[in-house]
Amino acid sequence: MKAPAFSYARPSNLGEVFTLMSEYGEDARLLAGGQTLHATLNMRLSEPGILIDLQSVHELKGIELAGDVLRIGAMVTHTEIEKSSLVAQHLPLLCAAVPHIAHRAIRNLGTFGGSIAYGDPAAEWPACLLALDGVVVAVGPQGERRIAAQDFFTGLYSTDLHEDELIVACELPLSSGAHAFAFDELARRHGDYAVVGLAACAHMKGTSLHHVRLAWLGAVSQPYRSTTTEALLEGQVLSDALVKQAVQCLKDEMLTEADLTHSAAAKSHLAGVMLKRALHTLNQTAAAA
Repeated sequence: MKAPAFSYARPSNLGEVFTLMSEYGEDARLLAGGQTLHATLNMRLSEPGILIDLQSVHELKGIELAGDVLRIGAMVTHTEIEKSSLVAQHLPLLCAAVPHIAHRAIRNLGTFGGSIAYGDPAAEWPACLLALDGVVVAVGPQGERRIAAQDFFTGLYSTDLHEDELIVACELPLSSGAHAFAFDELARRHGDYAVVGLAACAHMKGTSLHHVRLAWLGAVSQPYRSTTTEALLEGQVLSDALVKQAVQCLKDEMLTEADLTHSAAAKSHLAGVMLKRALHTLNQTAAAA
């Protein structure tokens, strides 16, 4: 199918973007990398009156240190994150996750902010944002609003972003020397959407885990943190018995949902396997420190 007819604008600053959004209201669609929007246009799932192309809005670009956080502009591409020395130094979890995102052509065009705004439960960046306790910086006619990642994702492709707002950046706390991380996902083929994936972080104090974060993709209908399992692991030294207890806790806590190829039971089993692997990786980090 072909996309429906629509108007097109390429504003050069945020002021022009908000003027167009106000003029067209619900008929406006924001175009970032377009990797999702192009598909929905061609399938007539989206029929906007105007596409507002954000490629020339420089306020939405760049990766920079801002105090104790790394600020990633909404229009920063997956490839830019992959190649960034700042990301590699301060947020290595993102470097571990980015090779799992689709294929090179999509990573060259797709954007960090677009992925966060779409809130796909099987996407990598929303889970990473949750695991790293990131903050979404949104701007609208009423000014700037800062939304914690844990509060931002509200359901299937649903977020706390208001209709008259757009994401300008995300801010993620810098990792310390005691920071341990693990990222893993299972897909039917490389580049496919994840069946189940896990972004895990912890601060290591000796061999004990602290500030544990377990953020899941592909498991339920939205990016999800297993906070009960995190609490079980908090302050503990890993052992075979604790890992077994954590896997059972996860199965009780996270009610996985079936997709077209995997049952809920299969996903629950795979999540348990991934949790074991992630905890082993975190433990290895502590042993090597």
